[in-house]
Amino acid sequence: MRLEPVDGADARAVLRGLRGAVLGAGPAIALGGRADVPAEVPAGTGVVVTTSGSTGFPKSVALSRSALTSSALATAERIGEGAWLLALPAGYIAGVQVLVRSLVAGHEPAILSGSFSAHAFTAAASAMASSDGGRRLPIYTSLVPAQLQTLLDDPDPATARALARFAAILVGGQALPPALAERAAAAGARIVRTYGSSETAGGCVYDGVPLRGVGIRTVDGEVQLSGPTLADGYLGEPERTAAAFVRDAGGTRWYRTGDTGAVVDGALRISGRIDNVIVSGGVNVSLDRVERIVRALPGLESAVVVPVPDDRWGQASVVVVATDAGDALLPVIRDAVAAEAGTPARPRGILHVPEIPLLPSGKPDRAALRALAGAESDTSRDT
Repeated sequence: MRLEPVDGADARAVLRGLRGAVLGAGPAIALGGRADVPAEVPAGTGVVVTTSGSTGFPKSVALSRSALTSSALATAERIGEGAWLLALPAGYIAGVQVLVRSLVAGHEPAILSGSFSAHAFTAAASAMASSDGGRRLPIYTSLVPAQLQTLLDDPDPATARALARFAAILVGGQALPPALAERAAAAGARIVRTYGSSETAGGCVYDGVPLRGVGIRTVDGEVQLSGPTLADGYLGEPERTAAAFVRDAGGTRWYRTGDTGAVVDGALRISGRIDNVIVSGGVNVSLDRVERIVRALPGLESAVVVPVPDDRWGQASVVVVATDAGDALLPVIRDAVAAEAGTPARPRGILHVPEIPLLPSGKPDRAALRALAGAESDTSRDT
């Protein structure tokens, strides 16, 4: 099957490409600006999404039409069918799936024009039709936590009314801070937390419960997923594919997420990344856990915790914040982390930045923050 590059920044071009790739005879489309896109891909391929993710290692995930439509149908089964508003970049899997759900449901998606803002979101939501052929038409959208916070921070009452119009708002891409979830509920927003990745055709676990057909298991603490939404693998990387997608003795194919977690009372709870652990003074410290504790503190919902080298302990961490609260926050942060995660987990300091750099997907650019924190740490040691 032919593979055709499409500009992921052009949402309407992506939508046109998906009509053929998912509902028609092709070609498959490539998103992400990969320079060496092959001319042909295996039959049945719908989309190839290339992303560097938050770690800086590029990957081109090949998704079949079947995986994309299975995800869309299972989502409709779980939360209902209706019209969708695209407020995410169309070149990333979460944006792709908003468009695929629209195509599968037979409703033209609303597309937010230009950069994301509370005003643009409210205008797009207000323009969405509320009925179809005389019947009420539920509306849905998908956001990342940073976008949700932007909307909740907006003082215009019209924004709160727009949020409350949606039958469900999928929020994924990263953990949703509890304080932000509480604010959303108070504003009347019906939030559904999603968990998944490009390798699972987007979110495949909603509020801790897998979509129809999706399996969950843990192996040595690592969360693994199975089911019809799994990607075919990484384009042109058979060894990487074999390492990430494994089969059990019964032949079931599982995706190794790299996340740690467990199923508690029937719901999946993610505790962190296997590779986001530092060793500080001989003690393993999960920076994901530290970050969750920090983000639970008032005003720190968007803080990011990153590792830095430490002359005494080997490794330590700093909290990156976009706030003018000053270093007076540090004792509060250290006390909160020590109380819940132990003294060795306490962050060493605070790094103030004008704003948290984000990837186009809306996630914090952790690679950039690690580099910035490392440079600041080197400067501190030199002086």
